[in-house]
Amino acid sequence: NIIYFNKYFIIYNTVTGQVNKMDQLELNKDVLPEALYEVCKKAASEWGQQHLFSHWPAPGDHDDEKVGQAEQLNTLNHQYPGGLGAYVKNAKQLLQDSLKGVNPFDGFAPSVPTGERLQTGSPEFRKFEVTGIQEAGKTAFIIVAGGLGERLGYSSIKLGLPTEILTGKTYLQLYCENVLALQSRARELTGRDDIVVPLAIMTSGDTHSRTVELLKAEKNFGLEGGQLTIVKQEKVPALTNNDALFAQKDTNPYKIQTKPHGHGDVHSLLYSSGLVESWVASGKEWLCFLQDTNGLVFRALPAAIGVSKAGNYDVNSLTVPRKPGEAVGGICKLTNKEKGIQMTINVEYNQLDPLLRATVNEKGDTPDATGFSPFPGNINVLVFKLPPYLEVLTKSKGSIPEFVNPKYTDETKTKFTKPTRLECMMQDYPKLLVGSKAIVGFTQMDRFICFSAVKNNIVDAAKKQASTGFAESAASGESDMYQTNRMLLEMAGCKIKANDVPQATFAGIKTPLGAKVVLAPSFGMTIQEIEDRLPSPHNVRISDRSSLVLDGDITIHNLTLDGHLHVKAPAGSKVIIKSLTVKNDGVTFDPISEDDNVDEIYAIRGYVKRGNTGRVIEAQGGEVFEVSE
Repeated sequence: NIIYFNKYFIIYNTVTGQVNKMDQLELNKDVLPEALYEVCKKAASEWGQQHLFSHWPAPGDHDDEKVGQAEQLNTLNHQYPGGLGAYVKNAKQLLQDSLKGVNPFDGFAPSVPTGERLQTGSPEFRKFEVTGIQEAGKTAFIIVAGGLGERLGYSSIKLGLPTEILTGKTYLQLYCENVLALQSRARELTGRDDIVVPLAIMTSGDTHSRTVELLKAEKNFGLEGGQLTIVKQEKVPALTNNDALFAQKDTNPYKIQTKPHGHGDVHSLLYSSGLVESWVASGKEWLCFLQDTNGLVFRALPAAIGVSKAGNYDVNSLTVPRKPGEAVGGICKLTNKEKGIQMTINVEYNQLDPLLRATVNEKGDTPDATGFSPFPGNINVLVFKLPPYLEVLTKSKGSIPEFVNPKYTDETKTKFTKPTRLECMMQDYPKLLVGSKAIVGFTQMDRFICFSAVKNNIVDAAKKQASTGFAESAASGESDMYQTNRMLLEMAGCKIKANDVPQATFAGIKTPLGAKVVLAPSFGMTIQEIEDRLPSPHNVRISDRSSLVLDGDITIHNLTLDGHLHVKAPAGSKVIIKSLTVKNDGVTFDPISEDDNVDEIYAIRGYVKRGNTGRVIEAQGGEVFEVSE
């Protein structure tokens, strides 16, 4: 006979008269495979998670669900570096620190770190671009792509979002084309056709299958076999209270609630996959970390890599000028004189001002003579020196210092409004370098050449633009790309307006309506490369209403454009425009009305593309196609 009493099963043997007391887990021991039972036993006895099994009925009832829960627990245990015992230990310590209000920067004083501040087109910028291109064949890239586009109002992966609707090129395609362009430059410079520039993508459970499907459908956008690697990020148990008890799903107590651990997992995945080790073995020296929707980043990376090479930086953060109080973290050098340690690290904007007030500036986060904060703004684009990175990964196994951010129901801090979890951030890697001789610095560039975030839906974007000047939406990301390309043509000497152009408002978002210019990586990656494509730039005239797409090996001597022109030169071919005048109806962007039933890619922008009337010039494979009209 089995009787349940006071959280235990009382088992009475009617033959021998023996009475035994078992908890729910022990009673179900024979339901589970031995290895799974041992994991569950450890969870109950060592990790303080007895509650996970308190609802288990006697054997024969819900046995499949019990096995499923044990399997999930086992999987979570293997996924976390050091196992769930380490996760619980870390969580308890961090939750206690949060409860006590421990300041992670206590004892540290901030100062401006070592770095380069570059102006686009300056001699220094150009010099570093040249160096970066020379290092292209020694560079690897990884995209942190664990998020969906739900916040944007887009139901699929953000990498699948079109960067602009003129060509429909997705962020993933743009990134792959840039990698291939750098590979092409490296092969040309060295005369070696065996140089491969590798690309890795960190996905999540939310994005993995759709990323794989997109790559398969597009044949990896031209990347070779073995050149592309996908590593999948897993989740960690959610926590219900300060005792670090794992949360169970409300709809199914046999399922542990899990949450993302943060993009800092990229380091442990790079370690466990062996990628960094293989890259170093193949002679790679640099690794660039990229976000999934920053269409401008490759305009800046050659110079950033050049800075890393010149300064021998172990870690180089690509940054932008930052206004005091702006909701962007600042790169700071933190020094603790009492402990004799220092580190250069990102400090979140809501922590930077009080830290400054408490240490070196009673006025807090204030501007310098430039009108910006002296602490450059973090955009989460990093360049690492690979050999020392491998050494640190080998020692740390890629584990990054974590933090916890529980939302409490009241000032007693005893209950959470919802389950929390431990998190880690990619940019916190320099914390592992404390006490070493590593050189950690930054490269600051004009925002227009390196950063245009795409993360807000049209409602939130309009509000943010009104308060900060930056909408950070699909529309602003597209507009910024056109503007940057106009500026590059203007810098080269072309007659085109880069900034003083008409504006329109789409769904409350103010958007410049200058010429829509797309310069593919195959056309030019650096300022000098673009200038070399335009031997007589004063003879290139482009009106505000025009749209221009240049893709491939194209040289333009004389062009007058008032409408739409798309020039394509597939690999191995070349287009030379000696003299050309194009005038047609072109392409317009028109506001979406309430009655319009449009695709998501337009709805998240607030406008649609109208009119396809234009001129297309395309060379055939291997030919040199000259245009003189």
